[in-house]
Amino acid sequence: MTTLDLMQTVKAAAPVLACAEAEQKNMALLAMAGALEAHCADILQANSEDMQAAQGKISDVMLDRLLLTEARVQAMAEGIRAVVLLPDPVGEVLARVERPNGLVIEKTAVPLGVIAIIYESRPNVTSDAAALCIKSGNACILRCGKEAWRSAEAIVRALREGLAKSGFPETLIGLVEDTSRDSAVELMHGVGYIDLLIPRGGAGLIRACIEQAKVPCIQTGTGICHVYVDRAADPYMALTVIENAKASRPSVCNAEEVCLVHRDIAAAFLPALKSALTDKRIAAGKPSVELRCDPEAYALIGGTPAGENDFDTEFLNYILAVKVVGSVEEAVRHIAAHSTGHSDAILTSDKTAADYFVRNVDSAAVYVNASTRFTDGGEFGLGCEMGISTQKLHARGPMGLRELTTYKYIIHGNGQIR
Repeated sequence: MTTLDLMQTVKAAAPVLACAEAEQKNMALLAMAGALEAHCADILQANSEDMQAAQGKISDVMLDRLLLTEARVQAMAEGIRAVVLLPDPVGEVLARVERPNGLVIEKTAVPLGVIAIIYESRPNVTSDAAALCIKSGNACILRCGKEAWRSAEAIVRALREGLAKSGFPETLIGLVEDTSRDSAVELMHGVGYIDLLIPRGGAGLIRACIEQAKVPCIQTGTGICHVYVDRAADPYMALTVIENAKASRPSVCNAEEVCLVHRDIAAAFLPALKSALTDKRIAAGKPSVELRCDPEAYALIGGTPAGENDFDTEFLNYILAVKVVGSVEEAVRHIAAHSTGHSDAILTSDKTAADYFVRNVDSAAVYVNASTRFTDGGEFGLGCEMGISTQKLHARGPMGLRELTTYKYIIHGNGQIR
């Protein structure tokens, strides 16, 4: 099926879901989760073929993003079930006004229609995106990267089986067969078929969508996330948070890429940081983190001298840029110049410094004494997420169900004229 044919088919099916009751959608989601589990062996076989084809072509951390296991498939199914438990946003009255003339005006949440998602090599996005779309009353078109296509196709086959068993058209979920750039451009230009385009991937994909899309598009994802260690930070807590933020899963967008350290504690803290991220991790059989240091940090701990672009790079790997700053104000200025507006954190026991940081850092998620790795729909209580929006309209931060709706005004009268 061509991409145009797919857009037409999904668009034609969308009204059925837009009018569905919450209970009907929940039954479909439960059937989709069950189908994932029932077809786990097929999904893992398809993923094995993807993994074999990708060997030597993408990095180890990207291979980890591509890999599916029985536990990960089970987690995908549980993620769908978690969405079932969430309130249905469709039909919610967001505001109600009764006018002097007796008109009652209700601002009411409604589905967007057809949502297209362009993503790369994370097969779990396939089920997460589909579940959120179905619950919020939207049909969806999924376009994955070529590395994950076999996995995505097996997942979509199972999800569509669940939809059909529940009495819904299986064409509410579409998977683009063409993984070339041409299909992505067709979605970007899908005026009349696509109501919202959400790209999930690297900076190149995001930039291409923002520059070329003729349909509404939400900028997601690229995460140059900072952790600032203030002079009033608890050093043990800081080491724990930084290791988690950087090394627990470096290939995701909420991983830390830059560590800023206050000059007053740098001489004591940076050697401990180097030990925690290199020596101790090597001794424990874990990958060490390469530290790319500005001149002041390099003079204290060595490592690798930071290059011209290292403070503007989403490494998605075991690499951390390190810089010494003289104050919380300087840390905020650095973040303003280099952040992508995703997630940034301060570690401190000084409330004045924390308050200044929170007020002045203009990111979707701003943390005090916690890891940036919490910027996630599940961790925020939204269920699985559609992505992390780094723009300000119409959604910002983790995008859950409510962010996949728009609204219309419903006006009740009894014959009023103007």
